[in-house]
Amino acid sequence: MMQRRSIVIHGHFYQPPREDPWLDEVEREPSATPAHDWNERIEQECYRPVAAARVPGAGGRIARILNLYEWVSFNFGPTLLEWLEDAAPDTYAAILAADRASAARVGHGNAIAMPYHHAILPLSSRREKVTEVRWGIADFARRFGRAPAGMWLPETAVDEETLDVLAQEGIAFTVLAPYQVTPLPPGGAPGLVRTPSGRQLAVFPYDGNIAHDVAFGPLVRDAEAWVARLLATPDPGAPPSLVSMATDGETYGHHHRFGEMALARTIEAVRSLPGITVENYASYLARHPATHEVRLLAPSAWSCSHGVERWRSDCGCKGAAHEPTSQAWRAPLRRAMAGLTAAAHAVYDREAPALFTDPGAARDGYGVTIGAAPEGVAAYVARHARPGLGATERVRAAELLELERGALRSLTSCAWFFDDIGGLEPLQVFRYAAWAVGLAGAEGPAMEAALLDELGHAESNVRSLGTGREIYLAKARPYLPPHVRVAAGLVAARLIAPKAATGRAWRIDGPDHAVTLTHRRTGRQYQLTVEVEVSTLDLLARVMAPELDTPALLVLDELPERQRSAIHAELRTETVDRLLPPAELAALERGAELRPLVRAALVARVRALATDRSGNARQAVMDLLRVLEGLGQSVPFDAQTAFFHAWKSAPADDLELVGLARRMGFDTTASA
Repeated sequence: MMQRRSIVIHGHFYQPPREDPWLDEVEREPSATPAHDWNERIEQECYRPVAAARVPGAGGRIARILNLYEWVSFNFGPTLLEWLEDAAPDTYAAILAADRASAARVGHGNAIAMPYHHAILPLSSRREKVTEVRWGIADFARRFGRAPAGMWLPETAVDEETLDVLAQEGIAFTVLAPYQVTPLPPGGAPGLVRTPSGRQLAVFPYDGNIAHDVAFGPLVRDAEAWVARLLATPDPGAPPSLVSMATDGETYGHHHRFGEMALARTIEAVRSLPGITVENYASYLARHPATHEVRLLAPSAWSCSHGVERWRSDCGCKGAAHEPTSQAWRAPLRRAMAGLTAAAHAVYDREAPALFTDPGAARDGYGVTIGAAPEGVAAYVARHARPGLGATERVRAAELLELERGALRSLTSCAWFFDDIGGLEPLQVFRYAAWAVGLAGAEGPAMEAALLDELGHAESNVRSLGTGREIYLAKARPYLPPHVRVAAGLVAARLIAPKAATGRAWRIDGPDHAVTLTHRRTGRQYQLTVEVEVSTLDLLARVMAPELDTPALLVLDELPERQRSAIHAELRTETVDRLLPPAELAALERGAELRPLVRAALVARVRALATDRSGNARQAVMDLLRVLEGLGQSVPFDAQTAFFHAWKSAPADDLELVGLARRMGFDTTASA
């Protein structure tokens, strides 16, 4: 403990982009229940607790609350920051404030940048590498108010060209796993990599053993043991020494409940010791430049022992190692998305010169506006457009930039990481691919045909899902022009739930039925006529547009979630007000929970069927059943019992009652 020692704990905070590309909104993900979606759930379990970690005191009470982002080196995926800024503004503000506080404490902010999308850069072209890095730098500078010194590489996936691009763009360092460079510098010091073009970059190999035991236990559950490992005598080397470790940020609270509390106790323990500095990589590098030359073992990544094969072949790396699943689908998925992105780039290269003064600069500078207000795209296009460009041409220019974004989003690494092509992450990538196809113009059909041909070779381990082609066609490709569905939702919301008649991606103008729909990013406009008929707990929207041969008919369940949920809530309120007895309505006004009141009302209405089999009585039962379904409730036991007795005593040819029996959960093929 006599020598000076620096400690750096790095957290890589990231979630794949989950927004529906046509809505720019995250729709419900049932697997994240009770949260709305996985972003929301992990924000509650990790990102928010890390910003306000409880340090326990005497008797189990709280001694202090720490914003741990002030004490750890960190990076956030730009797509995650975009979501946090809108959906969790307090957490987002705490992250930015922590960077400022750490800069005041050690001279350099804790935050480092990341390429805009979580793509495996060694599998990307140099053009894609440059775009991703420049977008990431621009987004970082806009949010944190400074240029980044370092950049985290997705999955720490690296090759020489990737480091050359980082150095070219002014990045001073990155962080790698210890088995990605040789020889390891002594004392935890940074290594120096010289690229073939003559550029150089510092690389910090973290302590892999400590990182493993934090990420997978037991250190994340034992702060005292964690502190002891950080303070253990390092390998011989000239002081000062550096002990650094890096894990997924979600380790703290999501992967390990209360992990943020262990991290807080660890930091509290080591920062008060003499000779110890808790800092970040940038501050350490400023005092101790990299002098130990190392060689990359590349291509390589921290989560694949086979280089970067996890993102293009059946290398054996997967989540459930004990499950006998095949990842042979990864290779055709990689070919499919690589082909799509190449085709998208070709469209851009062919059309952009007529629209932008410098097409490459317009594309690579787009990162400054991607995560900002969507309307900012028009101003960005205006700055880069050729003089005299008309409104129609500017719309196409914006679409080309969005085409590039859609293509790069379709390379998000998470689609290959897990065990089956039928998961959430590949499906999200399919949606981004479909979005790009829609923006490609005349080339779109050929792009999609080539995509589907490759996806036809990507077989799911779940036989019922079929191939990637079937998953794309069934779940990703819109069955109607997306703006038709959006218009139906916004018009219906204006009539029934006005507060929901807005969207992040779209603006609606005009009278109730004849409307103009404008895409906020591209400025593309559509003229539509929408007629809405409302019934109990449902509606029918009839949409007419020049691009439709026949009117499109949509029911409530087909509308975008924001509008659908708000409309359903309004219709449910009307139904409840009509069907609940006065006493239950009074209880609801006093704050009683709705679910038990609806269940009780349903049981009472079903029992009444024994003496009242009128259409109104049956409709009341049906309406209450639908309310319960909307509340996520099953049919109550007593309601089924009472219905069975009413059904048993009814005439055998009462087909309407048979239909109601199906909704109550009965097998109507058997005799009552």
